[in-house]
This record gives sequence, structure tokens and C-alpha cells, in this order.
Amino acid sequence: MKEIKVKIRFIEEALGTLPANKKVYSDFIASLAPDAATREEEIANAGVEEYAEKQVTVFARNEKGEIGMYGYQWRGFFKEACGILKKMPNTISSNITANKKLIDNYVFIKERFIPININGAVGICERPLRASTPQGDRNALAMSESVPEGSTCEFTVMLALEKTAAAKGKPAIDYAEALIEWLQYGMFKGYGQWRNSGKGRFEFDIE
Repeated sequence: MKEIKVKIRFIEEALGTLPANKKVYSDFIASLAPDAATREEEIANAGVEEYAEKQVTVFARNEKGEIGMYGYQWRGFFKEACGILKKMPNTISSNITANKKLIDNYVFIKERFIPININGAVGICERPLRASTPQGDRNALAMSESVPEGSTCEFTVMLALEKTAAAKGKPAIDYAEALIEWLQYGMFKGYGQWRNSGKGRFEFDIE
């Protein structure tokens, strides 16, 4: 199994994605965790008491109180990136079929909890949400815990499948190169909440 060390440096502030309210997390978000045996711990780590009664998304905490994210959240980012890039011609991802299944079965993150080295202080990002509904336009205020530009994190990607042979008119795929392509996507799209605005854009180094 090939291991690739990845270092992320956020060039825009990054926003937390987990609901601060543990009941919301228990009922919905934790059900998406790939390992049900870890769900109780993840629920305990998700809540931040001062935000619990507000509609705020936060970062996870470990038993030391460190802020971070879970490895499976980065796998989710890889799935999103691959799904978008496979629609673009001349990309490695455009030759990957069943991309979600492939990442589930062959792409893993070694670290379960990934601490963030915070460049400064944790803050709160507020932004308006607007939606058109049958009852008329509705406005709301969304709030997310944020870590500033320059914050970093490191994790290890493990590739159970390194390469595939060319077949049925499709070229061979090097999944280490595909990983670089997915990470490059994050330089433009970003990671975490409100990434459509560029929040969470990052640079990366790999070893």
C-alpha cells in the first residue's frame, strides 16, 4: 500500500462543517460516518458548548481539546473533486468510473483525527443566506467557526490501488497523480462550509 504525506496550508479562512448541537449530529451527520463503532466518540467531540444553542457549524475536538477534522471528511472532499473533474476533458478523473466506490475501497486516510495548526485565533464567520420559496424570499444568518488563513494540517493518504492498466480504450490511471489533481481542485474550490465563495482554498505539498 502506497503512503503519501500531504501538508495543507489554507490561503483563505476555512469554516467548520459539523453542527455544534450534538443532537443534530447524532441524528444525521454521525450516521454518515464510515465506522459506526466510532460514532459515540465523534458525537462527543463535535459539540462546543457555547455554540450549542445557536445554528453554528464547528470543527471537531479531540480529547485534548485540539481543533481538527476527521480523515473521512477529506475522503469526502476527494469524492467531490473527482466527481467534478471527471466531467472535464483531458483530466485524469475523466477516465475514472464509479469514482465514489473506488475512493471508498482504495483511498484511505491513515489518521482518524487530523489536528489543525491554527495561525492565530479561532473566529466566527457570519454570512446571510437567501432562498426563494413558494412563500416568498426568506433570509437567514449562517454562522461557522473559522480558522484563519495560514493555518495548516497534515495527514497521510494510503492508496490500496496504485495504478490500473489501460483497458477498453481508456488509458492507464496512476492514482497518486489523480490525488494531486483532486488536491489542485482545492486551490480553486476550497474546503469546508461556504467553499463556493472560496472559503477554505488551500495550497499543498506532498511527499
